[in-house]
Amino acid sequence: MRYFTSLLYLLFSLILTVDLNAQDRLSGEPFSTRSQVIAKNGMAASNHPLAGQIALDILKKGGSAVDAAIAANAFLGFADPAMNGLGGDMFAIVWSAADEKLYGLNASGKSPELLTLEYFRTEGITGISASSPYAVTVPGVVDGWFELHEKFGRIGFDELLAPTIAYARQGVAVLPEIADLMDFLERDLLRFYGLPDNFSWNDLPAFSEIFRKEGRFPKTGELFQNPDLANTLEKIANGGKDAFYRGEIAETIVQKVNELGGFLSMEDLANHTSVWVEPISVNYRGVDVWQIPPSTQGVSVLQMLNILEGFEMGGYGFGSPEHIHYFTEAKKLAYADLRTYVGDPDVSELPLDEMLSKEYAAQRRELIRDDRVQSYGPGLEMDNHTIYLTVADSEGNMISLIQSNSWLFGSMIMPQGLGFPLQNRGTGFTLQEGHVNTYAPEKRPFHTIIPAFVTRDGEPYISFGLTGGDMQPQGHVQIIMNMIDFGMNIQEASDAPRIRHSGGGVGSTELESGFRYETVRQLMIMGHDVKYGFERFGGFQGILFDGTFYHGGTDSRKDGQAAGY
Repeated sequence: MRYFTSLLYLLFSLILTVDLNAQDRLSGEPFSTRSQVIAKNGMAASNHPLAGQIALDILKKGGSAVDAAIAANAFLGFADPAMNGLGGDMFAIVWSAADEKLYGLNASGKSPELLTLEYFRTEGITGISASSPYAVTVPGVVDGWFELHEKFGRIGFDELLAPTIAYARQGVAVLPEIADLMDFLERDLLRFYGLPDNFSWNDLPAFSEIFRKEGRFPKTGELFQNPDLANTLEKIANGGKDAFYRGEIAETIVQKVNELGGFLSMEDLANHTSVWVEPISVNYRGVDVWQIPPSTQGVSVLQMLNILEGFEMGGYGFGSPEHIHYFTEAKKLAYADLRTYVGDPDVSELPLDEMLSKEYAAQRRELIRDDRVQSYGPGLEMDNHTIYLTVADSEGNMISLIQSNSWLFGSMIMPQGLGFPLQNRGTGFTLQEGHVNTYAPEKRPFHTIIPAFVTRDGEPYISFGLTGGDMQPQGHVQIIMNMIDFGMNIQEASDAPRIRHSGGGVGSTELESGFRYETVRQLMIMGHDVKYGFERFGGFQGILFDGTFYHGGTDSRKDGQAAGY
């Protein structure tokens, strides 16, 4: 079967390769691209055009990049509700022009204080299912907004949330990518969420009332409204974060989770705080690449870059067998460590310094064979849906922000009258004894969502991110390689066909169309299980600052845009 799928990809490549010497008019590469957006006073890139317009409107009113990002994020929680919203978590990296430094924010929530590992054992529960109330952790995004705003904001929350409140009441047209995600949930709900065979949407009345008014999810071009969310946002605008974490909203959240047998309490919500953290980085060929430290998977981006730095990737060229081979082998090495060592640093001691050292990268690099695919284990001895956006303002401030419900619509647990579902980030825990991510009360789960930032000579260079669960680190590294090794601009780097490695052991390598069939054939000879990929390659947004102008790029795989003024 493995060789059949590889041969099938080869057949697809031959069919799609009409002219092996064809080149794009802009990039000169064998893939299509479009012009990047260039502007001086401000830039916003997100996966929805209206979110970008809202961000630019805020910038033009004198708001900061952070103000604009908060306003855009609020809108996406309405217009792209499967991906993100008030029930989820958020991470951000901010370049402050005034301080000339980067700030990192971990706005993720913890597990309930009253839910213990012993409870799972007593009840005979061996795993946390996606639709379970046990998967609900404290939503962190609202507190994250207020933390960001207190440090970097200029415009009041009433003004920042007003556009989304108006749109939620009036409605917006559903975009194609958003409709496709809802259709995916319709088709594969039972398989992914662990729901019983006799499940009916009538079992989720509050959810269906908002998202399935016609007895189905809305389709492309149809009007979507959410007046309940508008009311919730008004309460937050008027009452601040306490309105969410201590008042009526909190009581409604707790009541719903406990009604289903969960353990979330008013104390869990009231005690929640975001954490300002120091971003971690490595230098890759003269630029510093920055990530949020654990409990996110950002460390794997930096490990992959450290390993790849030992290969002359620019000399091999984009889409060469060496490019894809070394990339996938570096990914497997980094992910072997990721699965073993990365969790909540407040609970477990993590070997970050060693994992990010150039010496350790050299040791891991030596395991890679030039001519053959391999399987790897972790290298040290020791005692899944998202939106991304980035904004830059006229003063040089930039923010890289990512926010998620975890799975599509999170747990789909919908507190009555609030207009948003609760995340299921608790699926990042394991109930296995002694693991770095073993469930414990008041613990942050493992997070896939990661914003990224690049500086050059101590100055801001690129703010970017990419959605897609475990595709995110792979996508980050490919964007960096495309720009630093292969000389692409930010839009070309986004449009270039992507690679996605999946599975343990040797695993499989999915390739988008655009790679030459000679490359595919050579990879198969080297033992790669090559498959034709047509989805799950993430969604990129990014802004590059050249010292004078902002250059914006947005993913052609999504519905969004980069816009500036």
